[in-house]
Amino acid sequence: MKLVALTALGVGGATVIGALIGFLFQKIPHKWNDAIMGFAAGVMLAAAVIGLILPATEMVETSGVWIVGLGLLSGAVFLNLMDKITPHLHHISGVDEEIHQNNRNLNKVLLFVMAIGIHNLPEGLAAGMAFGGDDVKNALTVALGIAIQNIPEGMIIISPMLMAGIRKRRTFLIAFCTGLIEVIGTFLGYFAINLAQAILPFALAFAGGTMLYVVGDEMIPETHSHGYERMATYSMIIGFFVMLMMDRLID
Repeated sequence: MKLVALTALGVGGATVIGALIGFLFQKIPHKWNDAIMGFAAGVMLAAAVIGLILPATEMVETSGVWIVGLGLLSGAVFLNLMDKITPHLHHISGVDEEIHQNNRNLNKVLLFVMAIGIHNLPEGLAAGMAFGGDDVKNALTVALGIAIQNIPEGMIIISPMLMAGIRKRRTFLIAFCTGLIEVIGTFLGYFAINLAQAILPFALAFAGGTMLYVVGDEMIPETHSHGYERMATYSMIIGFFVMLMMDRLID
């Protein structure tokens, strides 16, 4: 149980560590912000495909691949609905909607952070479930892989929030909450392993769908609207490659 608790703190804490690193990149020109957002899009694409969607397909039989498809569509539809209500969530950011001049950007950032938070839950479930078996070494490998990938994910949510006008303290608190979701997921996966096993393929696909929605509907159009689309595209490829290498290194 102590090992599970330490793992939960580790996978959640990695997001916080990444967030602290992210504070080093503040007040950057729009050109470089688009590059960072492009890198973030690549990280999210890789996390969605390699860390969520492919594992979900491996958990189901060929006849059950419809569960993955349903999860993907459900995640996209869910975030589309969330897109409609994000203007009513500005109080979470601590930004005064009356005086804020970039509410549209704030909506995008809140949606982006929401997708990161949603995807942390099934990752936590997977980490907790791994400790429900007898292979502790494999469980630690799974947890280490999730923690390593959480560092760049924590980094990439900071700059967009700061540029959207969210104060540093509130930005860190929001980032902390995304990591806390993973801690909760780890304990849920450990204590409710049978239930988690049943819902994990759908949950992974659902989270993958939310991330694909954000990348395709928000991040790519945003990074291609200021004249720096070439840099943003290459940055996205680099972000995808970085996550791919991390996945290979921990295998």
